[in-house]
Amino acid sequence: MGSIEQEFPIRENVKITKPSFPSEANTIEYAKSLDAKDHLRYFREQFIIPSKANIKATKVEKPGVSNEPCIYFCGNSLGLQPKAIREYLNIHLDTWSSIGVHGHFRRLSDSPMSQWQLLAEHASKQVAPIVGALPEEVATMGTLTMNLHLLMASFYMPTPEKKKIILDWKAFPSDHFAIESQIRHHGYDPEECMILVGPDEGEYEVSTEKILSVIDEHADTTALVLLPGLQYYTGQFFDIKTITAHAQSKGLLIGWDLAHAVGNVPLQLHDWNADFAVWCTYKYMNAGPGSIGGLYVHERHGKVDYSQDENKPVFRHRLAGWYGGDQVGRMNMENKFRPSPGASGFQVSTTSASDLASLCGALSVFNQTSMSAIRKKSVHLTAYLEHLLLSDTESSTHAFQIITPSNPEARGTQLSVKLKPGRLDTLSDMLEEAGIVADKRRPDVIRVAPVPLYNTYEEAWNFGQIFKAALAKCE
Repeated sequence: MGSIEQEFPIRENVKITKPSFPSEANTIEYAKSLDAKDHLRYFREQFIIPSKANIKATKVEKPGVSNEPCIYFCGNSLGLQPKAIREYLNIHLDTWSSIGVHGHFRRLSDSPMSQWQLLAEHASKQVAPIVGALPEEVATMGTLTMNLHLLMASFYMPTPEKKKIILDWKAFPSDHFAIESQIRHHGYDPEECMILVGPDEGEYEVSTEKILSVIDEHADTTALVLLPGLQYYTGQFFDIKTITAHAQSKGLLIGWDLAHAVGNVPLQLHDWNADFAVWCTYKYMNAGPGSIGGLYVHERHGKVDYSQDENKPVFRHRLAGWYGGDQVGRMNMENKFRPSPGASGFQVSTTSASDLASLCGALSVFNQTSMSAIRKKSVHLTAYLEHLLLSDTESSTHAFQIITPSNPEARGTQLSVKLKPGRLDTLSDMLEEAGIVADKRRPDVIRVAPVPLYNTYEEAWNFGQIFKAALAKCE
């Protein structure tokens, strides 16, 4: 178990002060001075940073084709590879090749991982502090949308009177499709039952007050509230604690998609009393493309009660599978489902040990720091990038708008930049030519995510130079 802890000021306790920068902040010398003082600077060495030549490769290449690293600002889409992952995967492969099926039950003394039968729990215990949960409230399994479907099968129980789902105005398409199909599965009309919460006209930030008012308006006919912890398009970090408390005060269940929040911003799911949450691990958790997902179920929903009848446990309905059964009796092969208490009771199938090994390798990096330390750099690095983009220009003449909230309490590391029409392709081409990797969302948004564990202030400065040169070329 590592040292991850929730120390950094959370929004309800201490206000985060937005950093300010001196006049010399726009120089590369100043950027380098910030890197020299960076408390996380040594973590960059634990990642494989693609070279500029590698990032343009059209065939499989080993790292280090050239000595000049690319600038990778795309951790909001896919995190870079920690060097530890190859080590953990090799240990896993050696375990499989040397002891075969015994790997399910035999713990090897020199392995950093548990036997496969307990490996999901081994990973979940390390993830729990990152999401602010009790270890038994976390399960590592499946993928995000699959886990969302599984939990909606348990938490979305509509009736003719209460059947609506309140969701984000610009939900990630997979979430939207999952919600839509769940409503249809129960025989209802998505157009009637999907209540979208969006910003006011001309705005991109959805105020907490707006969300609370929509909950109030539809509380009597709503079965579930399902929102993103951090909005993928704008980068807005929602006030999870306040929204959760308000929804529950109206008798509603509430779940959170934390795909862009986990490993990015401090979370306190247990203390905030969230009913459930899901996430992926390939963005800020750096476990690899399409890597294993995770879910959280508050302890009150994971209870298994045998007090009335030892043979008939009482528990929350879920779509069951054998890996959700208690570990003591799992291998008895009896067709009597006795769920494990907690989130692990929502597991379905045998979890991929290869995926878990990759995740454990990524977590070994997180275990050397804390979310407070990550958040501290994130607030400062993102503010510096914002400063560089906005400096030396007048707001009235900007060829772009940063649609991510300026308040550091309401965002993570990502900045979403909305360009004036016709500029996206020119900017993208120049970034690519310069060896800069960022994420674009057509027709006119580029998402930039300087990740605290492996990005630098000098990279932010270099990005700013290329960005402004590209916009000048469009004029």
